[in-house]
Amino acid sequence: MESNNVFLNGKKHNNFCWENLGDIKVGRGDLGEEMPVLVYRLMQYTMLDVLTREYDVDKANDYFCKAGYLAGTEFAKNVLDLSADFNAFIAGLQKVLQDLKIGVLRMEAYDPQTGDIILTVGQDLDCSGLPITYENVCSYDEGFISGILEMYTGKKYIVREVDCWANGDRVCRFSGSVAET
Repeated sequence: MESNNVFLNGKKHNNFCWENLGDIKVGRGDLGEEMPVLVYRLMQYTMLDVLTREYDVDKANDYFCKAGYLAGTEFAKNVLDLSADFNAFIAGLQKVLQDLKIGVLRMEAYDPQTGDIILTVGQDLDCSGLPITYENVCSYDEGFISGILEMYTGKKYIVREVDCWANGDRVCRFSGSVAET
């Protein structure tokens, strides 16, 4: 197996790979694989707060989007059937996201000629139930979806959240398009 170790600023860093998630069933034998959304959001929003204070809102959101992209590519390669036809792929993605309690995915529109897609995620892990702050907060999800779409299509996707629970909507809506090369 190839090493994932790199050195950054003179310190050893182990690049992310799916196997580094470990054997959760063995490691959490009594507690199980699930945890409350509250705990996930506690980690997510405190991390975002620290990054925002260290850099700025745009840079913090950019980092979250990049992390989501990495997660989406690895998720797609390790969990999804990338050889399925489009309808079966979307159906499989819907099932996995619901089974893992990430959210309820719906495809609103897809143009097979351009690759443009509009998806909604209801009961979203990241923001459903948040107070209204009049901002879109799902930058991680933008990256996650773009990574999944890229792994499936082989094309780079730009995904933007156009509606968000935190902005007063009741679903998160994402618009994706193939990046111009």
